[in-house]
Amino acid sequence: MTQHSDIQNINPTQVMSAATVFNKVVYLSGQVPKNTEADITGQTLDVLATIDQLLASAGTDKTRLLSAHVYIKNLSDFQIFNTVWIDWLKDCVTPARATIQADLVNPGWLIEIAVTAAQA
Repeated sequence: MTQHSDIQNINPTQVMSAATVFNKVVYLSGQVPKNTEADITGQTLDVLATIDQLLASAGTDKTRLLSAHVYIKNLSDFQIFNTVWIDWLKDCVTPARATIQADLVNPGWLIEIAVTAAQA
């Protein structure tokens, strides 16, 4: 983790930071599955677990989500994704969300999710 004046970067690389925090708002970069062999359910659970970890490292959690951008490779997976998403967010207020069909960078990725959250 690095900090530049009032901006905090979590897991930065030369290309991007996994998360950036400014003014008590946490911005996560698009999170992708580690296991490209999994189906949409497995990949979504993988990505959501990573999001939970990054939010925790930034001092917040999914109950404080403000928005989500979901990039899904196959629209035929949309309902399955929504079932996993709804279960993950049970007992939480749902954030504003955009869902976009996308040709993702890695052909094995079926899902990519970027979220914004308020710090606790």
